[in-house]
Amino acid sequence: MARMTVDAEMCKGCGLCIPACPKEIIRFSKKINSKGYHYAECFDQESCIACKLCYVSCPDVAITIEK
Repeated sequence: MARMTVDAEMCKGCGLCIPACPKEIIRFSKKINSKGYHYAECFDQESCIACKLCYVSCPDVAITIEK
């Protein structure tokens, strides 16, 4: 099963990964990291297809994709 994870402390909440996801399973978290940003999160891991479009779009390399 594919898994998309976001390092909450590295994410600055730019949101570039959200429209990049073809499955529309990424959103901003309601939680805030130590820098004051709402970070991105995957809310439906079972639907992730590990396409890596979110990974490629992340300027802070805060996203990890595992297959």
